[in-house]
Amino acid sequence: MDSTLLSIILPEGLSDYFELDKVETITDSYYIYLKEKNIAPIEFSGQKLRSKGFFDEISVRDFPLRGKPCFLKLKRRRWLNVGTGKIVIRDWNMVAEGTKMTQEFAFFFESLFGFKPDKL
Repeated sequence: MDSTLLSIILPEGLSDYFELDKVETITDSYYIYLKEKNIAPIEFSGQKLRSKGFFDEISVRDFPLRGKPCFLKLKRRRWLNVGTGKIVIRDWNMVAEGTKMTQEFAFFFESLFGFKPDKL
């Protein structure tokens, strides 16, 4: 998928750090699978980091596409700080508190209906 199109579909800035792995349509829902790129977090620039794989995949509900529910399936990366021996991660504040949907979608939902759903 073209990176410009991906940046339009995904929440703002997400395509800078994630790459498309695959897209599936399952029972009238879209699933967009994304893997975090091997770009070290800026707060650790100048330190030697080594990629140590991924955390378990998480699922986040986003705006519907073409009238179908859309879920982002994210695989976040972790790195080993060679100097300290500690695992480091990028800080993501993508999921709206109390929900399993992107902050943008939760704000839209709250604006429309007056509350953030806690079951979606």
